[in-house]
Amino acid sequence: MQNINRLVILTATVAFFGFVAGAGPVSAQTKEARGTVTAVTTSTMNVRVGTQDMAFFIDSDTHLEVRRAAKQIQEAQPGAKPRVNDFFEAGNPVLVRYREENGRNHALNIERVGSAGSANPTKLAEGKVTAVSATHLTLAADGHDMTFAITGDTDVLAKGASKATKAAGGGTPLTTFVHNGDMVSVSYKEASGTMTASEVRVRVVNR
Repeated sequence: MQNINRLVILTATVAFFGFVAGAGPVSAQTKEARGTVTAVTTSTMNVRVGTQDMAFFIDSDTHLEVRRAAKQIQEAQPGAKPRVNDFFEAGNPVLVRYREENGRNHALNIERVGSAGSANPTKLAEGKVTAVSATHLTLAADGHDMTFAITGDTDVLAKGASKATKAAGGGTPLTTFVHNGDMVSVSYKEASGTMTASEVRVRVVNR
């Protein structure tokens, strides 16, 4: 059985603060863009994605993954209402999950990443797991089945996982954290007819 060599575990909670609300269920139409911030205001963010400039609209439904930064701002400015430009600035590499609505890109989730990455936007799908093994994952998503290849570069983010699991050296198979009936979102790229998962995020565990 092939195992996931690089397993990243998301610990119990992600903070929500100020005007930022938790992101709702991600639809099959949700997209991802990874690039470098070129400008940011309280309600917009411009990101250079490869050779393309993209503008994103930010509102109370946008989730920012900036827990540590939010705590530092609240300690420095008690009672202050955090804003998106308190946490992001030009030059930051970011990953934006967004949906096209009314002719503009509505940012659902923004997080800082290590690098601007590939110029090609990653696709995103959400659905219920119908089959899972160490090398493949199948979802019922948007009315049809989607099967993704799991490789040594696939990251797995599972809510509530322990630090001991992360320290296992990547020897833990996908089936330890993802099960039939779980609701998951999958970031993936498609090439030569194969959809390869770069990230599997467990949203709701089937109990």
